[in-house]
Amino acid sequence: MFLLITVSLLIAGAQAKFYTDCGSKLATVQNVSVSGCEPNSKECILKRNSNATICIDFTPSLDVKDIETEVHGVIMNLPVPFPLPQPDACKDNGLSCPLKANQEAYYKTTLPVLKSYPKVKVDVKWELKTESGEDLVCILIPARIH
Repeated sequence: MFLLITVSLLIAGAQAKFYTDCGSKLATVQNVSVSGCEPNSKECILKRNSNATICIDFTPSLDVKDIETEVHGVIMNLPVPFPLPQPDACKDNGLSCPLKANQEAYYKTTLPVLKSYPKVKVDVKWELKTESGEDLVCILIPARIH
């Protein structure tokens, strides 16, 4: 019995993710990676005056023509927008739009972590939205700006 519990905990720990899905309604997220994040860590470390790269592998459930990126830092339940150099997810982010339903897509972009950002614990809410404003992908990443 002890062996069964130990093996179950090891398997669960190996499958742990540093992010949570916060409402990916129109796509299935296969994988997320962020520079500064260890796969089994509880939070990502984002260093000020550097860049953080995020990669999201997902499969849309419908054809999508245009995709906008929205990023917010959520501090004490208050969303604060992060400005992006390129909010159009279809330009310079690895996506070839329009996306086809049931075909895996690979999104990759870089977010500047400005020196002016305060050293604070923050949940990063990363959304890829369709042309109608619906969440294609929504992930929540616990982070600490260092």
